[in-house]
Amino acid sequence: MKRLSFTLLVLILSLQVSAQRGKNVRQSKPLTEKDMGAYLFTFFSDPTHSLFMAISYDGYTFTPVNNGKPIIAGDSIAEQRGIRDPHIYRAPNGKFYIAMTDLHVFGRQRGLRDTQWERPEKYGWGNNRGLVLMASDDLIHWTHHEARIDLLFPEHFGELGCAWAPQTIWDPAVGKPMVYFTIRQEPGGRTKLYYSYADEAFTTLETEPQLLFEYPDEKIQVLDADICPMPDGRYFMTYVAQENPGGIKYMISDRINHFDDYHAEQIDGENTGCEAPNVWKRIGEDKWVIMYDIYSVRPNTFGFVETTDFKTFTPLGHMRFVNDDTQDQSEDKGIMKIKNFTSPKHGSVIHITKDEAKRLETYWSSQSH
Repeated sequence: MKRLSFTLLVLILSLQVSAQRGKNVRQSKPLTEKDMGAYLFTFFSDPTHSLFMAISYDGYTFTPVNNGKPIIAGDSIAEQRGIRDPHIYRAPNGKFYIAMTDLHVFGRQRGLRDTQWERPEKYGWGNNRGLVLMASDDLIHWTHHEARIDLLFPEHFGELGCAWAPQTIWDPAVGKPMVYFTIRQEPGGRTKLYYSYADEAFTTLETEPQLLFEYPDEKIQVLDADICPMPDGRYFMTYVAQENPGGIKYMISDRINHFDDYHAEQIDGENTGCEAPNVWKRIGEDKWVIMYDIYSVRPNTFGFVETTDFKTFTPLGHMRFVNDDTQDQSEDKGIMKIKNFTSPKHGSVIHITKDEAKRLETYWSSQSH
């Protein structure tokens, strides 16, 4: 009887401690920009179709973790055995979300399938149907789930041509993560931008995709949107219009899920095709960087412009690739660099704390030995 009473007492005390810890976590203040001291860059590479991470403490030079090797292999999480277009988001609920395209462009060459694409050519380039959704509390341990658009919403998207380049933002009015991405709704159609709401655990999409906006020229395909909150409470959206050349345009709205403020000019300043814009703020400065993938050059690279007012955009040049043991031989005089890695594709950047950055570096350093 005494042993039973002692056991019950220990159990009660343990439950009280656990409840208090949970209470403390819930009551802790959300982190703000003042708590941030580093930047985390996620991207993929064509040779691996896997996920990479790099860290910067100054917002100008990024160094990959894990000695430049993938932190998650695409064939371990994706139905098509490869991922593309990773976008990372730091949510106000304390979670980190990564959304990715489930697609391996070189599946046939790698022996993963017998055909160029998973489905017949009539569905168009890539013709995948799924997104990979991942969530983490610490940037190291991740859950992952497949969101098949055709299976989730068969009435209107059962025969969709593709589902690409998902990104995430928290909708404060709904209290859930909003995932927005490119869809070709039917074979032979043009790509448009849609949004849907995910569950907070980031395991699936709960609402049927809705149009984010309609482009004025119905013959032009649009894709690769990025939505960034502005200081005045409005939202700044960059996206790609596949004109000649394809480039980065923008709209501004006071609604997170509807845009109609069309601007005809491109803001990238390139004379060749680019895609995959991502906007991020410099810590402690009223400056926002618009980063984009210049896919039309070989080797591909990133370009950058910077803004303080979301109206004028100052070119920062192209990303320079440098190594620890060699001098930078790049002719480009851009101020953005990546060390010990070449040709990252379709990236995204978030703020992290210095402790989070150090923890990531320490963890991946231990894994690579």
